[in-house]
Amino acid sequence: MRKTLFIFLLCSLGVKAQEFIPIWPDGKKPNSNGTAVSDSIINERIWKVETPGMFFYPANNSENTGTTILICPGGGYERLSHIYNGQNFARWYNTLGINVFVLKYRLPHQQDLKVRQLVPLQDAQRAMRYIRENAEKWKINPDKIGVMGISAGGHVAATLGTHANDESAIGDALDTQSFKPNFMVLLSPVITMGEYAHTGSRKHFLGEKPSEKDLTRWSAENNVSAFTPPSFIVHAYNDQAVNVQNSVLFYKALIDKKIESSLHVFPQGGHGIRLDANPGSTDLWLELLELWLKETQFLNSLPFR
Repeated sequence: MRKTLFIFLLCSLGVKAQEFIPIWPDGKKPNSNGTAVSDSIINERIWKVETPGMFFYPANNSENTGTTILICPGGGYERLSHIYNGQNFARWYNTLGINVFVLKYRLPHQQDLKVRQLVPLQDAQRAMRYIRENAEKWKINPDKIGVMGISAGGHVAATLGTHANDESAIGDALDTQSFKPNFMVLLSPVITMGEYAHTGSRKHFLGEKPSEKDLTRWSAENNVSAFTPPSFIVHAYNDQAVNVQNSVLFYKALIDKKIESSLHVFPQGGHGIRLDANPGSTDLWLELLELWLKETQFLNSLPFR
């Protein structure tokens, strides 16, 4: 019933970001070579990012559970589908009393970067720190902040949850905050840069001829450790863009490290499983996610004070 009502409201009212929050102070954006880049938005997709930041969708005060999620949109590391992969999901999470931030992260193909593959992670780490730094002001539980990634955004999220090295410190107060997510939600995620890699994401992330060292280093299944949080993973067997083996490899790595997680592979759904109108059993995935969040105690029904 909640899902049906949500879809009706989404279609009739549309979605608009409530607030955009830049995450880096002026002049302190790391990994910049000084080249000027302007924000580029075409057909509701972001192709270049000058100002990394977050679109904030707070839950209603009376329904706010304190649980929060940072969404990393997909787009093959070429662009950001921040509306389809971000804002639409934000409204669904809000119906559960979950606060949402949609990350606008720099893209590795931009000409203003020193080390291309570090920038999505740097922006994601900084975003998590920014949220925790302002948790009291926004009525957020700092121990229930997760990350969600869709497609290539799944690689950003999985890297955030497996890369324990600090890549985002700039010498300000936020450096003391943890960038570790408390849980992860991965939808049709790009995980590996190896045999089952999504070739477009790999090319835009690592370049035309990546080294074997980089292929290994940036395959998230190789980096799962005690640092990695519990994860909920969803994929369709018939995904023709990102091979389902990406999710299988990551789940196996989680199990090998004894990190309690959940993997759901549905027969149908294609790439980037939809919010609604999915074929057959795939349409249950949002209900399963809600139940998992409650089962793992990351979501409760009591307002957060």
